[in-house]
Amino acid sequence: MAHILTRRTLLAAGAGVAGAAVVGGLTARRLAEPRPGPGPAVPDAPAGDERLIRIASGARGREVDLWTAVPEGYGDGRGLPVCLVLHGASATPRDYGRFGLARFLTDAVRRGAPPFALAGATGGRLSWRRSGDDDPQRMVREELPAWCARRGFDSSRLAVWGWSMGGFGALLLAEAYPGWLRAVAAFSPAVRPGDAVFTGADRLRGTPVGLWCGRQDNFLKDVRALARALPEPPVRAAWADGRHNFAYWGTVIPDAFALLGAALTPPRKA
Repeated sequence: MAHILTRRTLLAAGAGVAGAAVVGGLTARRLAEPRPGPGPAVPDAPAGDERLIRIASGARGREVDLWTAVPEGYGDGRGLPVCLVLHGASATPRDYGRFGLARFLTDAVRRGAPPFALAGATGGRLSWRRSGDDDPQRMVREELPAWCARRGFDSSRLAVWGWSMGGFGALLLAEAYPGWLRAVAAFSPAVRPGDAVFTGADRLRGTPVGLWCGRQDNFLKDVRALARALPEPPVRAAWADGRHNFAYWGTVIPDAFALLGAALTPPRKA
């Protein structure tokens, strides 16, 4: 059963807690998750229909937060395609209001990106992989699209976007289910040569991949190596000044949302 949190609760949600965890096979020493500091420069655009609810996940064996956002002017988003959102290790869907993701979405559409909805659920700190009976990847593959369809979104047109641990998880998801997603956008994914993403990179053939990473990010070298290791050149590989935080990621959200909107819009060829 889903329990709706009020919009006041959504907007007042606080920051995620950083801590030591093993993410994508990397220790916390290597994984420089977002630290307290400047947040993203949020666009001066209104949020549309933005919701945060609690819902039972069989794949994870617990209730999770489910966050959705629709661009302003598109009502409840019925019929819109969906970009699935995979958070990093120090964030949860309760932070998405603070990050201004719904406002970034409206701004992107107003700037010409085809409209789509965002949807993300709590995946814990498991690198979006199964651990015992807790399987956040299965939640994203099976349950999240079903929850979106229940909302009236078009769950036959899906893309995925994630940052840091979530970027690792987004790429891994696309490799686990080749051809299922129309595009993958990964910000500073927590990858390294020899990990599961690198060893499965050939399975990304045919899936458009966008990669962004700051030049002052410790993952830059490995993310650039991944760009070279892909079976096809990424549709976007962008490196600009910035660190491993939303102060940088906020600057590249518009580029990613334009790419995702375009990828979600054309009908898939038979």
